[in-house]
Amino acid sequence: PSAPPCPFPVLFPKGKICPSSSLAALERQIFDFLGFQWAPILGNFLQIIVVILGLFGTIQFRPRYIVVYTVWTALWVTWNVFIICFYLEVGGLSKETDLMTFNISMHRSWWREHGPGCIRRVVRPSAPGILDDYSYVSVTGCIIDFQYLEVIHSAIQILLSLIGFVYACYVISIFMEEEDSCRNK
Repeated sequence: PSAPPCPFPVLFPKGKICPSSSLAALERQIFDFLGFQWAPILGNFLQIIVVILGLFGTIQFRPRYIVVYTVWTALWVTWNVFIICFYLEVGGLSKETDLMTFNISMHRSWWREHGPGCIRRVVRPSAPGILDDYSYVSVTGCIIDFQYLEVIHSAIQILLSLIGFVYACYVISIFMEEEDSCRNK
């Protein structure tokens, strides 16, 4: 049996493996490392591993690996919905907490200070003896606020995951049909 066709023929012609979900998670992983956001780093790492596992399952005709990918995709969508709610401060969540860093550090989203058009100024603390930290950084002129950039990243992850979920279900159905036809012969 041949591998199923690529669902993005315009972006990845000639049936090449579709790495868009892994690349998006890798891009996000880099910016989460820059912001020392440990919870998203762990999630992105698992996403990359499971996408590779799903691709391997597709290439090697192993439906169980693809089922693992589909279950993970549901969890990944849930995680990204949580991140959207976190940055939009829905339901009592606050983007000012250290939840994404597991309360280990005071780091925040890298986009907070380095977003498009942002001008970063370090403001000296007014009281003597206070250490410089993130609370004394002034950021102005951002074209898009950092929380919306994080929401956009999560929305892209959700979109790619939903496409991947549908594609994985399609691949599983093809594998199951082929398995049934082999048993009936």
